[in-house]
Amino acid sequence: MRRLGTGIGWRPEIADAVEAMPGIDWVEAVAENVCPGHLPDSLLRLRERGVTVVPHGVSLGLGGADRPDEGRLTALAERALALGSPLVTEHIAFVRAGGDLTATQPLEAGHLLPVPRTRDALAVLCENVRIAQDALPVPLAVENIAALISWPGEEMTEGQFLYELVERTGVRLLIDVANLHTNHVNRGEDPAKALDELPVEAIAYVHVAGGFERAGVWHDSHAHPVPEPVLAILADLASRVTPPGVLLERDENFPEPAELERELDAIRATVWGAAGPGAGSGVDPADGRREGLPGGPLGELPPTAAARQRSALAQAALLSALVAGTPAPEGFDRVRLKVQSQALAAKRADVVAKVAPELPGILGAAYRADFLAYAHSRPMTGGYRQDALGFAEYLLLAGRPEDADARARLSDWWLERSGPAPLSRGPAARLLQATRRVLLRR
Repeated sequence: MRRLGTGIGWRPEIADAVEAMPGIDWVEAVAENVCPGHLPDSLLRLRERGVTVVPHGVSLGLGGADRPDEGRLTALAERALALGSPLVTEHIAFVRAGGDLTATQPLEAGHLLPVPRTRDALAVLCENVRIAQDALPVPLAVENIAALISWPGEEMTEGQFLYELVERTGVRLLIDVANLHTNHVNRGEDPAKALDELPVEAIAYVHVAGGFERAGVWHDSHAHPVPEPVLAILADLASRVTPPGVLLERDENFPEPAELERELDAIRATVWGAAGPGAGSGVDPADGRREGLPGGPLGELPPTAAARQRSALAQAALLSALVAGTPAPEGFDRVRLKVQSQALAAKRADVVAKVAPELPGILGAAYRADFLAYAHSRPMTGGYRQDALGFAEYLLLAGRPEDADARARLSDWWLERSGPAPLSRGPAARLLQATRRVLLRR
């Protein structure tokens, strides 16, 4: 695996700071935020200096019951080629559910949700990973995610699940040590045991990030400093194998550049200070990590079509409970489901505010409460940009905002983005009529 060195997540808000930072070997950019035909000048300058850029996908949903969407795979491949990247990365997660496999309304999570560590989920994930590998022009690495909830009836530990995935597909791993810490706090999983079991020789690189704890729940915020327990897990990993690359993630609440540089220095010191005589030697894949699974080694996985159907039903039931208020599936912790549901709604509000910054600009302090009220009764079905339009429609149909000037500005915003399609009846037609009335009252 190619050595990457020390890197940082590239975000537009810190682009200038990243360019000026000493010792940055590579950066990672969120794939969905990069347009191949209009690459940010900052990324172009970094590439010209020899800094590697890796696209990091967040919407493919490789753990979902459906086969990976061809359009999303094509888009990810285009970004890898445009950036001259040595690999691309995605997550072991599902992000949408419902649709044809369940004959139910398609639902979007708006965030990464965990797959159960079961034979069914592994069968689906392995086939989806192989499909993605065939479609991408460079190697794929997949990331373990943080979770607030646990699936009932799991058949493997995280380490065993990742080991089987690598053995069956040859995919590389992006190990997020902050996510291992999150799962330690939220699900009682031992990070050292996970490192014992997973194939460290398959690691492409490592993520390091911060978070916070509230009411006994760890939130993987990417908006706080890296805590000592996360660095301790990084040190444990680095004592086993020297990772080809280590990257600091920060998505919000950006500190001064000097603070980011201190965090990077701490990461470098942790990796090199922990490296011992055995680090970098890798581990014999036949070392018995498949032992101890319920019923012994996994052997053959279930037929993928049947596994997809069962996974589809389970994922749709869980996502519906989280975003549409349907009853919690049997075996789940209802308190944790509520926490996860609130976290998804908050994430949704944050992303819509970024996708459509005019909305919080028009609504002011009322934006967040209004959006959460909207999200409570209207699950996301078409992505964040459509969600922003739906939120504006929701407010306008309710005669909101109460301030006439703000309502007129919101009407203009909605009309500019809704397109000229004819509307004859239903809520959309009523909205257009209401909008026209607003404009005529000016």
